[in-house]
Amino acid sequence: LVWIEVPSTPYLYILDIAAIAAKAHGVGAVVAVDGTVAPPLLSRPLHLGADLVFHSATKSLNGHSDVLAGLVTTIQTDHPIWTALRLERKLGGAVLNPFGAWLLGRGLRTLAVRVERSCQSAQAVAEALEQHPKVHRVNYPGLTSHPDHDLAQRQMPGGFGALMSFHVTGSSEAALSVIEKLKVIIAATSLGGPETLIEHRHTIEGPDYGAADDLLRLSIGLEHADHLIGDLVQALDSL
Repeated sequence: LVWIEVPSTPYLYILDIAAIAAKAHGVGAVVAVDGTVAPPLLSRPLHLGADLVFHSATKSLNGHSDVLAGLVTTIQTDHPIWTALRLERKLGGAVLNPFGAWLLGRGLRTLAVRVERSCQSAQAVAEALEQHPKVHRVNYPGLTSHPDHDLAQRQMPGGFGALMSFHVTGSSEAALSVIEKLKVIIAATSLGGPETLIEHRHTIEGPDYGAADDLLRLSIGLEHADHLIGDLVQALDSL
């Protein structure tokens, strides 16, 4: 089993799904993609050769931060892993509760407009952060400075998503100070909801996780981009 996350978090690396699938299938391996950061409106890993795609439906598919759900999908309904997963779900009772299913269905009705808005705002925010003197790197595939930008354009024709991260000039203390000075953006760990969230991954996951101590992860919500940019700028200017 080859399990990949595209885009990855928190650095937003873009892996070539088609190339990985071709090599994996060449040795008889199965390719599973965690596509949570790029919902189906943005990217279709199954059409690029992936065998299975997973999503945390709690995130952008639901979009309201009020349900806990997950899903796995495939177009190979005769695949032995798919058969085994369906049997496990049936015997183990791993099914979504009725109200959770209703909430998820409600959220899916607005998926297109929510994703479009958050992607547009994310692009504007990323471009603004890239120009700020207190930021020395922005990780967002929609930027031409991103090393995987060309691949992202081909692999994510629907847009570059609402998640990014950026590195604050200075130490961990500087990054944490930015969070403390924010007035609109909320300090919390999640993504894909209506509110814009920021987190210091080094603190949340610990040093073994591998996130730089100057990195902040930012999930763009549905607020006006100007409000988000203004909030980030005033927080960064305070350093």
